[in-house]
Amino acid sequence: MEFIDLRTQYLKYQSEIDARMRAVLDHGKFIMGPEIAEMEAALAQYVGVKHCLSVASGTDSLEIALRALDIGPGDEVITVPFTWISSAEVILLVGATPVFVDVQANDYNIDIDQIEQAITTRTKAIIPVSLFGQMPDYARINEIAARYGITVIEDAAQSFGATQSGKRSCGVTRVSSTSFFPAKPLGCFGDGGALFSNDEALTLKMSAIRTHGGLQRHHHPYVGMNGRMDTLQAAVILGKLPHFDWEVERRNAIGARYSDLLRDVCTVPEVQPGNTHVYAQYTIRIPNRSDVADRLKAVGIPTAVYYPKCVHEQPVFAPYGCQRGDFPVAEKAADEVISLPMHPFLGESEQDQIVAALKDAIRDIGLLE
Repeated sequence: MEFIDLRTQYLKYQSEIDARMRAVLDHGKFIMGPEIAEMEAALAQYVGVKHCLSVASGTDSLEIALRALDIGPGDEVITVPFTWISSAEVILLVGATPVFVDVQANDYNIDIDQIEQAITTRTKAIIPVSLFGQMPDYARINEIAARYGITVIEDAAQSFGATQSGKRSCGVTRVSSTSFFPAKPLGCFGDGGALFSNDEALTLKMSAIRTHGGLQRHHHPYVGMNGRMDTLQAAVILGKLPHFDWEVERRNAIGARYSDLLRDVCTVPEVQPGNTHVYAQYTIRIPNRSDVADRLKAVGIPTAVYYPKCVHEQPVFAPYGCQRGDFPVAEKAADEVISLPMHPFLGESEQDQIVAALKDAIRDIGLLE
């Protein structure tokens, strides 16, 4: 059994993906070829914003956004401690200081009630993470940010395709970021990512930073980077995109079915009012998760832990003064979460097998009568 079945996905869409990749091999424009602009236009239309800018990775997208906002030494950026390290790593990369805010226990997204107390005169941005596949309440976050003149950057690496009050993830803040890492809801065959915005001036600056700090060859007004997405990766996205709505529907249905079958035996994901969830990971909470994982592995069912250690507990963040106990909700989540196999091609029989094995494992360790 696959945790994420990328092979089946490729075989389903092979003719379209191969044709798209073959076209790139034929024209030979491997850097900034025509598929880049085509993909950017298609994704901007999908999200419902004016501009999409493809980049080399989701991490690069966040760093480019911070650089374009002139955030650097002396500035602070608020984010969460329960996420993949890139959400906070990019703050260090531009020389700014990360300020962590704990998450909510029911959806693992930023605790909005704690944001204001974390804001100082040095706060320049907030990077909320739409973790596991659903968005935090961006209406509330944007309202707080607007009062303080702070930019909100949605980290939508795991939520592309999700909606909130009818608006798509990546379309609700001044600038948003996503990732096309292969395991993401919409993935390519390597690294890739994108930025989304309705702000034309900001998009032009981000575009310059993406290409070594300039829009014209041999003219570099900004400190930039090599952050371009390969044309072949754009071709893969274009091959998959026509099927993405179907995949999102499947993710919703599979996630909802998991929750219906499991809510009596463990803590299942809680979808917030007005939200849809794309279940980039189907993540439950349970004590003794290592024992459960071992029992599932023994019967051929893979699991994963996102994330076993909070960002503020990583050695690289030690100089910033945070320690174990500072963010109790995030830390408890990191101790208890475990993710089950999740992908659009997961059949009901496989899902029933997973659920039955999970219930047996929970019973075996004495957590279920």
